[in-house]
Amino acid sequence: MFGPVASVVSYSTDDEAVELASEGEYGLSLGIVTADALAGLALAQRIPTGIVHINDQTVNDEANAPFGGTGSSGTGSRHGGAQANVDAFTETRWITLRREPGQYPL
Repeated sequence: MFGPVASVVSYSTDDEAVELASEGEYGLSLGIVTADALAGLALAQRIPTGIVHINDQTVNDEANAPFGGTGSSGTGSRHGGAQANVDAFTETRWITLRREPGQYPL
């Protein structure tokens, strides 16, 4: 069975958050809500997941974006392991981040 799940666990330090988030066998999606987006990005880079949402909803779905997880998450766990999932479903990951929305026109 699979259903909507939301784990809420308190932590005291970023190191503790990384440890808590990394101790399980699954790593499909990660959501971080923070007042400091760059600190959120740094934290996300330390936690193994296939998808990361910083200050955004975790239900985004884009047909042209890679979808899959690490460990026992995603199709890679059933068809050749994590590396097969990466090879079959992803391209180079490109992340852009601005502290504030851009002001237009330039």
